[in-house]
Amino acid sequence: MMKELNLSVEDVINGLKRIGKKEVEIVAGLPKTERTPVISSHKTISREIDRERMSSLRRKLSERLVTVKNETAMLTTFNEVDMSFVMDLRAKYQQKFVEKHGLKLGFMSFFTKAVALAMEFHPMVNAQMDGDEIVSPRFVDVGIAVSTPKGLMVPIVRNAESKTIPQIEIEIKDLAEKARTKKISVEELTGGTFTITNGGVFGSLLSTPIINPPQSAILGMHNILDRPVAVNGQVVIRPMMYIALSYDHRVIDGKDSVGFLVKVKELLENPERMLTGGQDAGKLLLGV
Repeated sequence: MMKELNLSVEDVINGLKRIGKKEVEIVAGLPKTERTPVISSHKTISREIDRERMSSLRRKLSERLVTVKNETAMLTTFNEVDMSFVMDLRAKYQQKFVEKHGLKLGFMSFFTKAVALAMEFHPMVNAQMDGDEIVSPRFVDVGIAVSTPKGLMVPIVRNAESKTIPQIEIEIKDLAEKARTKKISVEELTGGTFTITNGGVFGSLLSTPIINPPQSAILGMHNILDRPVAVNGQVVIRPMMYIALSYDHRVIDGKDSVGFLVKVKELLENPERMLTGGQDAGKLLLGV
């Protein structure tokens, strides 16, 4: 019926009247048998096929993905991060963070800041090919992949290298909300130098993310799971996350790709280094 009337799910939802006290009371007064749908164990056999025209956004994404596959020398390197340090920090200061900034502290802001700082040690990860030239921005504009009802969008956090974690967290929340409510501008979706995607929110344990052109690299976050790991010769249970860096080997050498991912790991496992530009605080203190 929706197809015949050319109505989308959004049209139907918007057309429904507001649910109020009266509607709730009507449902509450029904017998449980009438409230709860009966689930049959016998599924009706069907040979029908649904056919739906691709949206312009998905068509454009498809073209870009095929271009990346055919025109880049894409490789992926992996590492794992002990997330207990970041998780302990969040748990300890979450309430105060909410009271001061008005939103919960997530993981994406830590990864965004870590990526921006790691670029200082491996700037080629932030570089791009432009014809026969390699362009290396001195700023880090991080695209954050956001799943929306209309498909994947990648709003940009600009100059992440110069922003604090609270500033990044607030900006990510605002951009994601704009993307999901279709209020985001074209300018807020263009011009990134690096991208982060989080398959972990859907339960992904490990994946190989695909580069977002014309960028040369993308970081993939994944699910956090308690796993046995060796720490100081002892087997302990820690919340671990696999991270993946897909990169264009034409621009980024293996040494830089691996070193970059190791630096991101170091920063997340030692969050205090984000205050010292990625350097070991003890070394800076002692001047060695």
